[in-house]
Order: sequence, then structure tokens, then C-alpha cells
Amino acid sequence: MSRIGKKPISLPKDVKFSVEGNVITVKGSKGSLSQQLPADISVQQEDDQLIVARPSDDKQTRAFHGLSRALIANMVEGVTNGFEKKLELVGVGYRAQMQGKKLVINIGFSHPVEVEPPEGIEFEVPAATKITVKGIDKQLVGNTAAHIRAIRKPEPYKGKGIKYENEVIRRKAGKSGAK
Repeated sequence: MSRIGKKPISLPKDVKFSVEGNVITVKGSKGSLSQQLPADISVQQEDDQLIVARPSDDKQTRAFHGLSRALIANMVEGVTNGFEKKLELVGVGYRAQMQGKKLVINIGFSHPVEVEPPEGIEFEVPAATKITVKGIDKQLVGNTAAHIRAIRKPEPYKGKGIKYENEVIRRKAGKSGAK
């Protein structure tokens, strides 16, 4: 049996959970999320826990079992605590600032780059070289952070660019490294 799929998901007191057909909706203090699950997967609520079950042991159903449990657990985590990704700008003159809800990044191009937050995402700039992406949908937070990082990925010689907070950049030796 799936090790992830068979783990129960604990529901905090302020989280409401509902299933209509194969669409699951989770509501909490930070907002509401819904997700369509595969037709084979069923979810039952027992006391303050959710149990994800599957009808058969074929390979596809086993894969969907663990995936569905992880998606539901991320939804519960998102509506209670939310998710955030932190980015750092490394380089001389690289900085970020907020203009209303827009994020404006000066990253060495001839023009500043403006990033509009998607629905459900907010940006914070605690320092000129730090960006925080916050939201309740884990996938959307990760995709938005990856989109910002893709504006200028860290390069391997000096490490300049936009990187995740705890990311380690593998460095290369420059021209003088051949001696």
C-alpha cells in the first residue's frame, strides 16, 4: 500500500471540508481551495481526520492515491498557514521594490522588469535584495517564484542573478582556472 496515501490527514478545528462528486473543497481562515480528484479515489472524514482510500491495487490507482493525499494535505496546510518562497537578488545594483501590488525589479537590464501578482498571490519586499512570494496554493506560489527566478537565473561564474534563499549555486572557475 502507498506509504503516503495511507497516512491520515489531521484537520484543524477551523477548517471546513466538503466533497461533491470528485471535487474536494477545503475552507479555512486564509481562504478556500478546491481540487478535482481522480474518479477512483475516495475521501472520508473520521472525527478530525481525513482518510484517502482507493478501490484497487493497479499501478495507476496506487500512484493517484499518494498524489491525492499529498494534494489534500497541501490544501489543508495552505488554508491554515499558507505557503511562502523567499528569493534573493545577488549582484551590484540589483534591487526590488513594490509599486502598489506590482513588483518592480532592477536586475541589470536596460529597463526595470514589472511582475503582476496572479490571483491569490502577494509579494513582499522586506529588503531591497529580498523578495517573498506568499499565497495559499502551494503550486501557484512555487510557479510564481520560479517565474521571477527565470527573469535572471544565477550564473555560475560570479553567482549574480535571482536565487532562492537557501539555494547553493555551483561555481565554475573562470579563465584563470585552467592553469
